Amino acid sequence: MSCKIGIIGGSGLDKTDLVENVRNEYPGTCWGEPSSPLQTGEIMGVPVVMIARHGHGHTFTPSGVNYRANVQALKDAGCTHVLATTAVGSLREEIHRGDMVVLDQFIDFTRGRCNTFFSSIALGQNVHTAMADPFDADLRRILCMACEGLKLPFHPQGTVVTIEGPRFSTRAESRMFRLLGGDVINMSIATEAALAKEAGLPYAAVGMSTDYDAWRNDEEAVTWEAILEVFRNNVSRMLCLLKHAVELIAREN
Repeated sequence: MSCKIGIIGGSGLDKTDLVENVRNEYPGTCWGEPSSPLQTGEIMGVPVVMIARHGHGHTFTPSGVNYRANVQALKDAGCTHVLATTAVGSLREEIHRGDMVVLDQFIDFTRGRCNTFFSSIALGQNVHTAMADPFDADLRRILCMACEGLKLPFHPQGTVVTIEGPRFSTRAESRMFRLLGGDVINMSIATEAALAKEAGLPYAAVGMSTDYDAWRNDEEAVTWEAILEVFRNNVSRMLCLLKHAVELIAREN
């Protein structure tokens, strides 16, 4: 089986040299325009399609991203697997800044965005998608293997709480999310993962911990500038992880 791997680059990965022999494509979808042109090309000879979740230059807020168009564009492009990156805030003492977290569950606290392709029965569709395990087990295994092979500090599982944004949590909210079982927090992954599952696309996401959200009293609460600084200081590790993961996926397919 051949593969074509979709990559959704999160904050800090909107402009990279990850993809070789790049062709920028501007597809429309039945849901509108995706966040950015599709960068179609190869990574180490493996066909890939990369999209910047928040647009080039981070022009879309988390709630303003057209998640349906992004996922649909990757499906229409013939992607067989999808890898996603995201900056996350740590809700656990043991998840340090710069650590990778291979996500296995989400808790969805968004409320102002469409998180399904089947929002209207008038379309003749009434679909209830199983979501018990939202992230693809094989892709998660491969991401863990890639982290191990590169000797990156990582956590093989983690529950991500996705909030609406663009504001950050209050201290009370951050502590509540810890009590609910959240390990990390962000503003995008639950929506994206649910749509990929509905679309039948094997999807996995790796988070890079950039901060401790707002639950710790011994340091200042998170700021956007601090998030970007940590991510930019560690972006080379994320790029190496994606390259290695793409190689492993191709080897198995």
